[in-house]
Amino acid sequence: MKVGMNLFLWTDDPCDERWLPLYERLKAMGFDGLELPVFDTNEEHFAVLGRRLDDLGLERTACTVRAPENDPISPDAAIRAEAVAESNRVVDCCEAVGARLLCGPLYAAIGQFSGAFPTKEEWDRSVAVMQQVADHASAADVALSFEFLNRFELYLLNCTEDSVRFVGDVARPNVGVHYDTFHAHIEEKDPAAAIRAHAGKITHVHVSENDRSTPGRGQVAWGATFDALAKSSYDGWLTIEAFGSSLPSLAAATKIWRRMFEDEETLAREGHDFIRAEWARRRA
Repeated sequence: MKVGMNLFLWTDDPCDERWLPLYERLKAMGFDGLELPVFDTNEEHFAVLGRRLDDLGLERTACTVRAPENDPISPDAAIRAEAVAESNRVVDCCEAVGARLLCGPLYAAIGQFSGAFPTKEEWDRSVAVMQQVADHASAADVALSFEFLNRFELYLLNCTEDSVRFVGDVARPNVGVHYDTFHAHIEEKDPAAAIRAHAGKITHVHVSENDRSTPGRGQVAWGATFDALAKSSYDGWLTIEAFGSSLPSLAAATKIWRRMFEDEETLAREGHDFIRAEWARRRA
């Protein structure tokens, strides 16, 4: 098991060198790696960042989202083609920076709603797009982990069971389910049972509190969650995802309207120590 820190708490531009001192401090806290947002798909910038992170001894995963102009479930073939192209550019940046896993809601645009249940046509379009992206990612030695989101952010995948079915339809060896404790807290009737039922398909985990602040301080059923992950022999990343006010556009998108933690680095430190302690307790 490795502990990571998603950089959305500070930035959506991880290649900006002004963040290097932060990365050093996160390494000193004990993090094994960082989760890098990928939006500016400049491979050269990410290659430079990869070398910097190698020097610091930090591994990395990556995350991204899709937008209306590159929505994999769009009925417009040109938009779906752009979904493939943009996703592949993100994969190329993953390869350049040395990230072996790309996670997030890669399969549909965030914040786009039809006002109805997802249709078979939307599902099939997304599957076809993700198959193409997965094939490109396989050639780059990058795995894809599809994150289900809560019903207020997206409507194609809202729970673990549907995500497992989606992964089965994509049917590529380098795809899996990205389980986020924040979304599961909203959508799963029994989050721990969902982990136990689908353990073999979960390839990435976001450790995220119910209010998106410091893990271990809120309502998520952490004991049952860590029990289920440990008993299922999960051995991937446990990556903290939290949101604050550093990025106004992201704060608006994630509906963060008040400050819920002391400061970002205290959140990271306390979250890291919480994960290590909970995991060690189950491995003792």
